[in-house]
Amino acid sequence: MTIPETPLKSITAAALVAAGGLAVAPAMAEEYYAGKSIEMVVPFGEGGAAYVAAKFLEPFLEEHLPGNPQVNVNTRPGGGSILGANWFEQNAEPDGETILFTTSSTSNPFVLGMEAVEYDLAAMRPAFSLPFGAVIYVSPSTGIETPADLHSPNMPLIYGGIAAAASDLPVLLAFELLELDLQTVLGFDGRGPARLAFERGETNIDFQFTPAYMSQVVDMVEAGSAVPIMSGGAVGDDGTLSARDPAFPDYPSVYEVYEELNGEAPSGVEWDAFQAIGATTFNFGLTAYLPKGTPDEVMEVFEEAIAAINDDPDYQSKSEEAVGGYDLLPASTVADALGASLQPSDDVRDYLRDLLSNKYDVEL
Repeated sequence: MTIPETPLKSITAAALVAAGGLAVAPAMAEEYYAGKSIEMVVPFGEGGAAYVAAKFLEPFLEEHLPGNPQVNVNTRPGGGSILGANWFEQNAEPDGETILFTTSSTSNPFVLGMEAVEYDLAAMRPAFSLPFGAVIYVSPSTGIETPADLHSPNMPLIYGGIAAAASDLPVLLAFELLELDLQTVLGFDGRGPARLAFERGETNIDFQFTPAYMSQVVDMVEAGSAVPIMSGGAVGDDGTLSARDPAFPDYPSVYEVYEELNGEAPSGVEWDAFQAIGATTFNFGLTAYLPKGTPDEVMEVFEEAIAAINDDPDYQSKSEEAVGGYDLLPASTVADALGASLQPSDDVRDYLRDLLSNKYDVEL
């Protein structure tokens, strides 16, 4: 499955054409990673979307990167991904042998200028992105069967997450937009541990990104122990997050749920904030970053490898179930748009900083 073409999904078709001029010399491409290994740093615990997707991509990177390097996925959880990203900043060499594979849990703290951030995400070089969606689901014990029931659950809603400024942020912003009354428990090492808390009945509303939802939650839905309510949505023809996620066409988007509950389309700074963070989170979902100073030859090698993975019939058949069927997006497609997404408007940034500091006690 390929995400529909939208302004935020890719820069322009011309960027892809221009990328054709980046082709690395055949001899160099064939030998670049020969005898080498790559450490793929996932700054979360095992079981979440980043880890699941990294393990899924591992054999495809090994097959299609020139020289067939061994790819090792290593987790470095802590601080809502900040600790692992800080480690990467301090230790990764610009030789293409260490990759930071992460989500908006890492980009949001950077955008907000949080004190604990020691990494310069804008200076890093994105090798590729894997878009994904997010599905919000509830326990059947809440009595919620449709979005219309969200304001009248049978019991208090309890949500578990990593950190308010981490990849939880777009979902927390959706809760704000929809004016949901719930208790938020933060501090989990990843979406995997948060999902386990849901399974144990410690929380009763949760979300997972596409890779983890496909591999870990679909079975719960089929068994009747989880009820999907909505997806985060996808960028529509109007350039906003108004469309349904193509991986979950049967689930209404946050946009649609707001319309159903309020009788009008969402607007205002709450919507602008959800859309800004949501578009960044979903369109650039999981991004593989290389250190500042990584040479162009490494970027060119990844450009060709990503194209080869997307064309691989094995990837095409397996990615549908594993990661929602989205194509990988090469650096030529995402670099400029991703850089722009790290600079939201002053109104949105002020709203986010106020919400996070006053409601979630985030030290900015």
